[in-house]
Amino acid sequence: MESARVLTNAPEAPAAAEAGNAAEGQTYAGESLAARYASFVKLPHTLFALPFAGVGAVLASHTYASRVTAASVLWIMLAFTAARFAAMGFNRIVDRRHDALNPRTARRELPAGKLTLSQATAAVIAMSVLFMVAAWQLNPLCGWLSPLALGWIFFYSYTKRFTSFAHHVLGMALGIAPAGAYLAVAGEWPTPWFALPVIVAAVTFWVAGFDTIYAIQDIEFDRVHKLHSVPARVGAARALTRARISHAIAFLLFASLPLMFPLGAIYYAGMVVMAGLLVYEHRIIGSGDDASLDLPRIDRAFFHANVAVSTSVFAFTLLDRLL
Repeated sequence: MESARVLTNAPEAPAAAEAGNAAEGQTYAGESLAARYASFVKLPHTLFALPFAGVGAVLASHTYASRVTAASVLWIMLAFTAARFAAMGFNRIVDRRHDALNPRTARRELPAGKLTLSQATAAVIAMSVLFMVAAWQLNPLCGWLSPLALGWIFFYSYTKRFTSFAHHVLGMALGIAPAGAYLAVAGEWPTPWFALPVIVAAVTFWVAGFDTIYAIQDIEFDRVHKLHSVPARVGAARALTRARISHAIAFLLFASLPLMFPLGAIYYAGMVVMAGLLVYEHRIIGSGDDASLDLPRIDRAFFHANVAVSTSVFAFTLLDRLL
């Protein structure tokens, strides 16, 4: 049985018209059940928001250092990974009919028959239970809030049917990660009260920006099938302008965190790196006009640039705390 390995879109990847013949980026080769589940939930995409969960835990450690233990870190990582698996799996179940019609997504596990609906549903239920168990292991506040968190991330899967703000709903779903990790360590709401909403908003606008970019790949499909997205509503060029605005807002919100937490010069250096990565991301995507629009390049920008953003913010936040 072939072992699993990640497949990414190479520079010479086929054009959009031939997308149905190529695997999506960040999927796995191999026929094992583990490889199929990993591709089903785009496991490498965990790297988008998991570092921000780490940011939340690091920020809490300034006040609650004694509560940061190996066990708490393990439960935070387990809770986040289980929640993300459940959310992505639920999204794939809800979208399976549209995925089957879209050449870009027709080879996903459910429309391609690589996983059955029963297998997908069982995995989502199991991971939802695991998430709530992990939340209760952290503290009662996280335990009581865990069903609300699950409800929000499941709700996202339906929003594209009625609003182009689906990108922001997804962003808030990922923004739960740093807030949840903070509460997992602290066990109580911080002072000032608006500190966690600012972190959630920062991640929300960052995600909304890159998800708007990602949705450019499906403009025509979304319009034909009456699915809502910013690119489908305003076109690629104007959507990229809105993505830049979202990323600018996200940067300003992240840069404001030292007003609420004891962050210093190293964190600010991380903000310089973040700004550079966001500028780089938008430069390699282009203006959004037909002549410059390169769909495989969008996928590369979506994955590599944004993983670099999240990991660098976490790394500089941690270094600032340690040094």
